[in-house]
Amino acid sequence: MCGIVGYIGSSKASDILISGLKRLEYRGYDSAGICTIENNSLVTTKCKGKVADLESKINSSLHSGNIGISHTRWATHGEPNSINAHPHSDVSGKFSLIHNGIIENHYAIKEYLIDKGIEFVSDTDTEVLVQFMGYLYNKEKLDFFNTLKITLQEVVGAYGVVVLCEDEPDKIIAARHGSPLVVGLGEGENFVGSDVSAIMEHTRNILYLDDGEIIEIDKDNYSIKHIEHDSEIIKEIKKIEF
Repeated sequence: MCGIVGYIGSSKASDILISGLKRLEYRGYDSAGICTIENNSLVTTKCKGKVADLESKINSSLHSGNIGISHTRWATHGEPNSINAHPHSDVSGKFSLIHNGIIENHYAIKEYLIDKGIEFVSDTDTEVLVQFMGYLYNKEKLDFFNTLKITLQEVVGAYGVVVLCEDEPDKIIAARHGSPLVVGLGEGENFVGSDVSAIMEHTRNILYLDDGEIIEIDKDNYSIKHIEHDSEIIKEIKKIEF
């Protein structure tokens, strides 16, 4: 069972992400990774092994930003190594994506992208997702939100995805279909997790995403829509008491 943690706010993202991943270690995993945005550029560190191994590899001066995503992976497509570990990026380096679940039609999408000249570096269905995003982003000239939305409309399978974009460095976009995702709401900071245990150290105000929902998050606000249409979704904020 893979683990997801995302953060945007004014604190050092890497510290919060590593702390959240440690709270998800009970799930079991074989590799871990982190991506933060530094001066409008994506910076990624990942490795085979435990969160402690990842923590020892992180250069705090390289990961000093206030927005980031992180992941612990249990290998399903490809062996456990640093190449197959999340986050994954597209060939342009514009996007960084973490993913729980299985994309059932990833072979067909991968073959389509290979025919378009896209080269893959990992064995994962997750890289297929982010490479497809990058391809559509350049081809259709869409914004970050709509690129992910259109990408997921073509996907068959289960997913909980969280994505960063170099061109829109002040937001996180996440979506769910069949794999749990929760959003934690703070004061001037917001969180994403695959489990409330990853973020409840920082906030007890939680939004539970339902299947088919996609959320755009900045440090102060959020907006939820459905992947298939543009109407705004209003959800009740849950208070975690335990």
